[in-house]
Amino acid sequence: MPVLDTFRRPLRNLRISVTDRCNLRCQYCMPEMDYVWLPRQDILEFEEIGRLVDVFTTAGVDRLRLTGGEPLVRRDLQNLVRILASKSKIRDLALTTNGVLLEEQAGALRDAGLHRVTISLDTLQRDRFRALTRFDELPRVLAGIRAASSLGFSAVKIDSVVIRGVNHDELVALLEYGRTVGAEVRFIEYMDVGGATQWSREKVVSRSEILDGLERHYGPIEPVVEESSAPADRFRVSDGTVFGIISSTTAPFCASCDRSRLTADGLWYLCLYGVHGTDLRGPLRAGASPADLRRLIESGWSSRADRGAEERLALRDRAALVSVDTLRRDPHLEMHTRGG
Repeated sequence: MPVLDTFRRPLRNLRISVTDRCNLRCQYCMPEMDYVWLPRQDILEFEEIGRLVDVFTTAGVDRLRLTGGEPLVRRDLQNLVRILASKSKIRDLALTTNGVLLEEQAGALRDAGLHRVTISLDTLQRDRFRALTRFDELPRVLAGIRAASSLGFSAVKIDSVVIRGVNHDELVALLEYGRTVGAEVRFIEYMDVGGATQWSREKVVSRSEILDGLERHYGPIEPVVEESSAPADRFRVSDGTVFGIISSTTAPFCASCDRSRLTADGLWYLCLYGVHGTDLRGPLRAGASPADLRRLIESGWSSRADRGAEERLALRDRAALVSVDTLRRDPHLEMHTRGG
């Protein structure tokens, strides 16, 4: 029986950041030149992550997603995948990656038991990719997507953050590319979270605008009717191609959110917009029993009242969530630290 929060939302989906490091510097996530990194001695070992996951499963978690930073820069990540895939209560084990290192690691991850993979890809234009990420790595990302698509994962998805004036004119191109590699594309509204210090309302391309742009090309688009707590609303074009839109900025889905996030150094956050986390590493390393950790997790979730995206939507004067100075004082507020 999953633990329920104050809005009767179950604890089911845990996103685990395995590192705060990344090999790209995307404008909407890491636009600054310098960052404060987590102390290496604080980073959870794979065995420690496994022990915490065992406790989370007793509270209802049955879906895991490995994130970062960029998770593939964590050495021997397939060993963690193998540990987590062996746990019978886990029904879904996924990974989100920028794809730069995916071609060389996809096979080992699949063999270790990874079910699904999502690759971030915001543009198909090499010059734009370099401007967005500060690195000329688009060919390696595309190679990683091709490798993942050939290996028999239960699903391969492509996540594209849509920013006005940057890549909003590539909706059709990205959707067509996803079709060629057998990947479902999910368009994500530009969010004002963590390190998105250059966010502004004007740069957001809303769900309705995304749908309008695609309908001009494909004709009528139908919603896919399904019961799901997944963040994306799914749609189908006339030829049957399915895509998703994650509209956290203009149409939040807080009412059905069952996700929480564990940072690489063991802080547990109940909301993407949350500013305070619960330390699980400290009690774990101090010898807390599984029952003690379960009580800590159950207490945190049962008192959860977070509706961060809805609260942000209601603001009259909405700017970036966190200032650069604040991020430097507390790097846990960065999305590359807690996972998106």
